[in-house]
Amino acid sequence: MDNGFAISVRNLVKGFGGFTAVDNISFDVRRGEIFGFLGANGAGKTTAMRMLCGLSCPTSGSGTVAGYDIARQAEEIKRHIGYMSQKFSLYGDLTVSENLTLFSTVYGMSDKDIRLKSDMIFKTLEMEEMKNCLVKDIPVGWKQKLAFSAATMHAPDVVFLDEPTGGVDPVTRRKFWELIYQASSQGITIFVTTHYLDEAEYCNRISIMVDGRIKALDSPENLKKEYASGTMDEVFRIVAKDAKRGD
Repeated sequence: MDNGFAISVRNLVKGFGGFTAVDNISFDVRRGEIFGFLGANGAGKTTAMRMLCGLSCPTSGSGTVAGYDIARQAEEIKRHIGYMSQKFSLYGDLTVSENLTLFSTVYGMSDKDIRLKSDMIFKTLEMEEMKNCLVKDIPVGWKQKLAFSAATMHAPDVVFLDEPTGGVDPVTRRKFWELIYQASSQGITIFVTTHYLDEAEYCNRISIMVDGRIKALDSPENLKKEYASGTMDEVFRIVAKDAKRGD
């Protein structure tokens, strides 16, 4: 049971031999919420996200994503989520149209639905003249819009964004967040990791992982009040100051 939450996690642990990457974390994410998942490199974010996406089985604890059990219903989870990463999102040697078709097929959409949704995306993003261009030849801002559209065109319950704005300029990042707000307003839950602390301000709530554990979880405003800080960057520095893992 998901108890009305898009994501619900209790006492989740992932160990590798004698190393505990994720150490007894618990949290809930509301439907349609933009939830930031922060932490330095090595904090356990990626390992936790892999479990939530049905790509890795927990050592102990429990969790549901879109109402499906992360340990027993991984394939159902994969059908009800979207995923976008800064490291890998699109195939550069395929056209814009071919990328949308490929990802839609992976998510199980019918040919008819793919055509209808692709046409709508091209019109909405004003990319109709680009649909036959190779992805490697289009500007980075358009690539981001396309990648997000590919991850959400099957109307997932939850979309996981793994550092989606890495390496792009502030204006492009802000425009990308407008797409996130739009998706959230349509009821899609957004679970996002980012190294840009200013982006944490755009989230409804955020958690901060330190050495495999969640050390802080609340809205940006409440966390800034709790830690008497003016920015989320200051909050993060205070919360993570004693981290043993990381850069």
